[in-house]
Amino acid sequence: MRLMDGHCDVLWKLSLNPEIHNFYEEEQPTLDVTYYRLKQGQVGLQTFAIFVPESVPQSLKLDYALKQVDIFYEKVMMDKELVKLVTSKEDLFPSSPQPILALLALEGVDALQGDLTYLRLFHRLGVRQAGLTWNNSNQVADGIGEVRGGGLTQFGHQFVQEMSRLGMILDFSHLSVQGFWDVIEHHEIPVIASHSNCRAICPHTRNLDDHQIEALISKQGLMGITFVPSFVHQQEDNVKIDHILQHIEHICSLGGENIIYFGSDFDGIDYKIPHLEHTGQIADFVDYLCRYYPEHLVRKWAWENGFDFYKKHLSVKNS
Repeated sequence: MRLMDGHCDVLWKLSLNPEIHNFYEEEQPTLDVTYYRLKQGQVGLQTFAIFVPESVPQSLKLDYALKQVDIFYEKVMMDKELVKLVTSKEDLFPSSPQPILALLALEGVDALQGDLTYLRLFHRLGVRQAGLTWNNSNQVADGIGEVRGGGLTQFGHQFVQEMSRLGMILDFSHLSVQGFWDVIEHHEIPVIASHSNCRAICPHTRNLDDHQIEALISKQGLMGITFVPSFVHQQEDNVKIDHILQHIEHICSLGGENIIYFGSDFDGIDYKIPHLEHTGQIADFVDYLCRYYPEHLVRKWAWENGFDFYKKHLSVKNS
């Protein structure tokens, strides 16, 4: 069964020490996400996040983000027959046999320095998706970790309008609750939450409440069930794969079986759920789901929901 992973931080980890980490290492990989683990896990499309930590000085954030774009092209896209960048609908249907498809996404837009020029630049570099914030605040909006809980700034509304004009997809994960509703109520743009679970099941601030999930359903978006232990269960030391099923059940109870996909957050987390510790194990996880759910549902969550969303919302390739 072909699978999709809506979020990983392997570009960030590669940027920390590109001489040690190798995306194509087969024998003893130091990364959760590698080419061979993606093949082992039957992952057909992987979203690669460009993440700039809050600790990086503002004057260096643009360089930090551009370095990850360079790493993507130089270290991940070394063989375009093996990994193919997706920037348009047509790219979802490659002519070569079964390359791993890759989407580039910004996880927070702090690096863009409050300048729409840089948004357009990253779009030209292949980025088709952006989360407005990480947990902190920036020129666009407050993140979920900002105590004041503000929404979009005036510039933030302009930013989302430009994203929409460019045909980009907006990621709600890490955005404040007020920011979420500002986008829902004031903008027409394709929306997802790439790596967030259900707050009703695990009351972590990074998870979505039922009203937010229902809004995603009404917008025909996507919600990436994530494998971050503290987002899955309150007792993260005791979390098991079974606990993920509770989040799936809850979304389905709200009528959301068509928005479910998966967003692992691999290479961005230190603690892992046993037997779900790297991308190579995702296929086993999906096989496990087939014990409890009809195969046609699992197939939707593993691939079809995400594929149909991107087929609908990615732009047509420019002639």
